[in-house]
Amino acid sequence: MRLMLARASMAISLFLPVYFMVAALGVKFGLWTWQVGLMTMTLQFGLPLFGVSLILGLVALITSLVRKPRTGWRMALVGVLVPVVALGFLATVQLRSSGIPPIHDVATDIVDPPVFSTAVMSARQAVQANPVEAMTASMGSLKAYQGPAFAGIAGKTLGQVGHDAYPAVRPLTLAAAPAKVAAAAEAEAKAQGWKVVTSDPAAGVVEATAETFWFGFKDDVAVRIRPSATGGSVVDVRSTSRVGLSDLGANAKRIEAFLAALKVRAAAG
Repeated sequence: MRLMLARASMAISLFLPVYFMVAALGVKFGLWTWQVGLMTMTLQFGLPLFGVSLILGLVALITSLVRKPRTGWRMALVGVLVPVVALGFLATVQLRSSGIPPIHDVATDIVDPPVFSTAVMSARQAVQANPVEAMTASMGSLKAYQGPAFAGIAGKTLGQVGHDAYPAVRPLTLAAAPAKVAAAAEAEAKAQGWKVVTSDPAAGVVEATAETFWFGFKDDVAVRIRPSATGGSVVDVRSTSRVGLSDLGANAKRIEAFLAALKVRAAAG
């Protein structure tokens, strides 16, 4: 009986990672919606399964060790460690996200941000994506941020919240001419693994869509290159998630990484 319990504990704990991968990849490949894959399969059912697996593993481990012959304790230990590691990771993510504002739209220029083309907006509307709000809109006026949970940011604009949280997300000034920077921006967007939607070097515009590996979440990115007052170029970027309320800082990290790589690429010619 103890051995059977230990085997069951290990089997369930090893099944859980497969379950979560299926939930995520099912969204990516269009087998079900992100609401089903993330909200239902992962959060509603997946997290309680980790708790059940942990309890079962602890019971199996204790019963395997209390009396001889102490068989099956290694399998039971696996049944404990897998959910412990998983829950620890989730706790780390939760702790990290506690200091991140619940926004999903970040831009380097919050007064005159890059705008998305009709093609990108149509693609967003086709999947009922998050609305692209004005950076000057107050958080309290936005439908998604109604309620006491957002009272701390209600008086700020969307752009201000992003700039306060991500001080490194600012326009990039380069010595190279706009046409050269635009070509480098397109090349870097492809190097980042984004799907380029629009490339217009003459207008200084590059648009692309970034996609996450697991759930296939898509974020739209607009890059704008303008002549600077000193004869070089000023690069602005806006990155906006299609789904979800908080991006856990993903859009800001994307912009920072892109601008850092673009600076090197433009300098290298």
